[in-house]
Amino acid sequence: MAEDNKEETKEDAAGSSAKKKKKISKKLLILFILLPLLLAAGVGGGLYVSGIIGATHEEEAKPEHEQQASESAFFFEMPEMLINLSTNGKKPSYLKLRLSLALESAEDQSHIEAVLPLIVDQYQVYLRGLHVDDLQGAAGLQRLKEELLLRAELVAKPIKVRDVLFSQMLVQ
Repeated sequence: MAEDNKEETKEDAAGSSAKKKKKISKKLLILFILLPLLLAAGVGGGLYVSGIIGATHEEEAKPEHEQQASESAFFFEMPEMLINLSTNGKKPSYLKLRLSLALESAEDQSHIEAVLPLIVDQYQVYLRGLHVDDLQGAAGLQRLKEELLLRAELVAKPIKVRDVLFSQMLVQ
């Protein structure tokens, strides 16, 4: 019986050391293999998202004149608009606005000319509902730009309007 106990304790000791080795080997596996892999994947993903790595070779394959044409924009000058802003007081406020629309290609200009009355109408309806306070500061100007771009894109579909540029803006 004493011999049985000795054998059991030897087996327990051997089993516990094997378990310790397995635990240590799992910890080492995580520490020296998985952790660096996760770290490298995280750093690589961050660099890819930020655009530092992973640039496409399509731009390199294009001839130089095609790259310049794809990056350039074509501008359509909108007619000058004078809008009576919404006011709470008796004194009227006016907005004088001159805009340009940035388009993808020169062919898009003919389509914009065809729908120009619709764009002007959309702009007039929106702008007449604004107050002078809506146009204050950089945030107000950015909201105005986004709203005008949205309205131009809706009317000009399927033509892509890339941006709305302010040539002149006077609030009085």
